[in-house]
Amino acid sequence: MNAESDHARLRDPSLYANRELSQLDFNFRVLAQAQDPAVPLLERLRYLCISCTNLDEFFEIRGGAVRHAVELNLPAGMDGLDPALLLDKIHERAAALVQAQYRCFYDELRPALADEGIRLLQREQWTPAQREWLRRYFVEEIMPVLSPLGLDPAHPFPKILNKSLNVVVLLEGRDAFGREGHLAIVRAPRSLPRIIRVPGLEDDTEAGLDFVFLSSVLSAFVDELFPGMTVKGAYQFRVTRNSELIVDEDDVDNLALALRDELLGRGYLRAVRLEIDERCPQDIVDDLLANFDLPPNAVYKINGPVNLNRVIQVYDLVKRPDLKFRPFTPRLPREMEGMFDAIRQGDLLLHHPFDAFTPLLELIRQAAEDPDVLAIKQTLYRAGKDSPIVEHLIQAARNGKDVTVVVELRARFDEEANLGLADRLQDAGVQVVYGVVGYKTHAKMLLIVRREGNALRRYVHLGTGNYHSGTARAYTDFSLMTADPDIGHDVHLIFQQLSGLAAPLKLKRLLQSPFTLHQGVLDRIAREAAHARAGKPGRIVAKMNALNEARVVRALYEASQAGVEIDLIVRGACALRPGIPGVSEHIRVRSVVGRFLEHHRVWWFGNAGQPELFCSSADWLERNLLRRVEIAFPVLDPLLAHRVHREGLLNYLADNQNAWQLHADGHYERCLPATGEAAFSAQLSLLEDLYA
Repeated sequence: MNAESDHARLRDPSLYANRELSQLDFNFRVLAQAQDPAVPLLERLRYLCISCTNLDEFFEIRGGAVRHAVELNLPAGMDGLDPALLLDKIHERAAALVQAQYRCFYDELRPALADEGIRLLQREQWTPAQREWLRRYFVEEIMPVLSPLGLDPAHPFPKILNKSLNVVVLLEGRDAFGREGHLAIVRAPRSLPRIIRVPGLEDDTEAGLDFVFLSSVLSAFVDELFPGMTVKGAYQFRVTRNSELIVDEDDVDNLALALRDELLGRGYLRAVRLEIDERCPQDIVDDLLANFDLPPNAVYKINGPVNLNRVIQVYDLVKRPDLKFRPFTPRLPREMEGMFDAIRQGDLLLHHPFDAFTPLLELIRQAAEDPDVLAIKQTLYRAGKDSPIVEHLIQAARNGKDVTVVVELRARFDEEANLGLADRLQDAGVQVVYGVVGYKTHAKMLLIVRREGNALRRYVHLGTGNYHSGTARAYTDFSLMTADPDIGHDVHLIFQQLSGLAAPLKLKRLLQSPFTLHQGVLDRIAREAAHARAGKPGRIVAKMNALNEARVVRALYEASQAGVEIDLIVRGACALRPGIPGVSEHIRVRSVVGRFLEHHRVWWFGNAGQPELFCSSADWLERNLLRRVEIAFPVLDPLLAHRVHREGLLNYLADNQNAWQLHADGHYERCLPATGEAAFSAQLSLLEDLYA
């Protein structure tokens, strides 16, 4: 086969999995954690809620994009799946996921929780005393904030907020104005708790923790809102809307102001999904679909609460450490008083959450207070509420440092928080930059310029994760602190580019998208293929959240054809199909889903015995490699590079507890210990020292 025909073959749509369907499959793997009896019970409940929340976000972003593609009659992607057909497949797969979620809740988790004295009660389980208490609660605490709306020509269908809880009520009889029975809508304001804890009552036969869903209370006592009329049916429903904000950055003078205007309407953007009580009559379902301009394949009929993810509140309300993961204390360096001295003596590597986030906070705090520090520059994508980093940056500005912060306003679902953060920083005298028009700034970089004697030295922090204290305890990420002059030079130039809009840069150590990162990955994959063709060992091990960039996938296929052994650890969506004879038989793909969200991106290229290892903020996705400001940074210290290779890659390839193997047909199979093989969990192995 000649090169031209081989290249054409590698464009065959059958060689590529659909990104949306692959992303849905990831949530089945999350749900599997909820179904696993070996996982602590309340953690299983948390995993169930995560799978539900993930599905919400899928429809808000990916589902909305596919519907938009159908309306614009856009062509199929590299997988060849027509957008209209894809919508049907999404509905089929998502409906199966929803059924599995509710089956897990009702058949497994709810009974197991009840055995532990934690009862999530359905209406038929309420004792008379509980029913009376809930009726009083409804009348005194809920009804005063409700505004039921009867539907008639004078009362058109109300605006329904994204993912809000609502009840459609079928009424019979005449109202006060002589009108015959009709439909009414009851909207539950966000101020109402979605889970209600029922206190212990005197005639209860069981003592324990009893909870009910707000939706059950609304349905049970909705007749109180319509005195003199008969409620023939009350059916809860929820609408999910497209949440992707679209700001024409080329046509706005002030991005922050334009984004603020967009945020005002986000909760009422185009509907993409309708969840409704399965008992609701079809004619009402049809009316709702027509009102929200949705096709039949957008409805999901639910046997239970439509907002099942709200049961996550029980996880926090129930103080049962025996039903949760064992707590741990992250490692701290022995000495943190002199962070600059420590970094100058050698690079520091942190592996979160096993290593504490505190050294990074301490570095920024010391920089803010150190009279020799002249400037601090940092990117912020997601910083979290009440971020100590923001407080340190504000203090640095007040102390006379030159502080520049690149705030990415378009960090999805954090736009409002980032606008507020930017305002606070600007009020304190920090120079705030909003990144580059058309390119999200997703790179995680911190640069500190310090005078030492007669020279200036640059100290740098680079990471795979956000500058967020909360996610540093929940996500796996690598952080590197270094005073390496070449890396400091590169980061300095990138900050100059972001704030001053300089021309493309020639960097010494870092790869940067949208300029050199994509080609840098392709070149290194091609180098491994060349080694293999020359009879040398070719080896690639890479870990990331998702993979869909077509040229990268084709390069990996070509490397496999050349004999390169490739192991990919891809948490979520993966467009590559491993194990196809003649194409990808040397590629293996696995996904690891455990206690912590796998988030670090690590790429290791064997390079015929002279390996290169990069950590990055970027996935091998089209958006990251071509439409964002991202970086990949080498770990230059051989001992630290070996540690990243061991802890971040080999460790996960050995996992036979939380790993799933991807097959050529697109299905995932859970990895289990072979006969005589010991069980091994990558994350647990990293926790063992902390438990000692």
